[in-house]
Amino acid sequence: MGLHRRTCYASDVSDAATRQNSQPPRHATLVRVTHWITVICFLALLISGVEILISHPRFYWGEVGNSLTPPLFKIPIPASRAMVPSGYAYVLPDQNGWSRYLHFQAAWAAVLTGFVYAVWGLWTGHFRDNLFPAPGDRTWGAFLRVIATHLRLRQPEQADAHSYNVLQRAAYLMVIFVLFPFVIWTGLALSPGFNSAFPAGVNVLGGRQSARTLHFFASLFLLLFLIVHVAMVFLAGFYTRMRAMITGTATAHQEPT
Repeated sequence: MGLHRRTCYASDVSDAATRQNSQPPRHATLVRVTHWITVICFLALLISGVEILISHPRFYWGEVGNSLTPPLFKIPIPASRAMVPSGYAYVLPDQNGWSRYLHFQAAWAAVLTGFVYAVWGLWTGHFRDNLFPAPGDRTWGAFLRVIATHLRLRQPEQADAHSYNVLQRAAYLMVIFVLFPFVIWTGLALSPGFNSAFPAGVNVLGGRQSARTLHFFASLFLLLFLIVHVAMVFLAGFYTRMRAMITGTATAHQEPT
């Protein structure tokens, strides 16, 4: 009787392990590697970008903008340079040196990582198979159903453990093919070297100061995406989602038999 019971448990465990090993990985290796490199780069860009912003928290539109130019808008924080009018009687410590170097290096690391991911995604059909919505999901009704599910804070379906819903697909496509290229473009437009080599790339944005303003708003949208993305990871199951992005496998919660 005891031998028979041990055999049954061994068979159950073996079957469960076999089913888990037979499942395709949630994320490919290159997706996981580029994801975490991008996370590190984005955090470095965010920290260094805030320090750069503090050095001159005023934004302009056009080609020219300085302390004597009326700003388009300004961030109500003290600056790290005494000559920048901020309305405060003190200045913050100037960290503009290392922050610019870190911002430049992290930006190029993110660009190279994104380039590798884009080439791989096009070559393997990753974008077509995993990100572009199916024809049946390209409707407002499909979007509204997913949004309603999130607003009710419902747990995602088990099918979502190995695929993206239409809202996730649209958000990722917007970030990969619109926001990320645009923030790179506006960032390059701030470089005098890029301005002299490709003046049309700066002029179409309205000038270098316009590019800086657009770069700021594009960065805000990326930060908003990051906040929502992390929040949805917690709501959908932090352990499962993190495990899937680290090891590539997703474990579906099953009721005990």
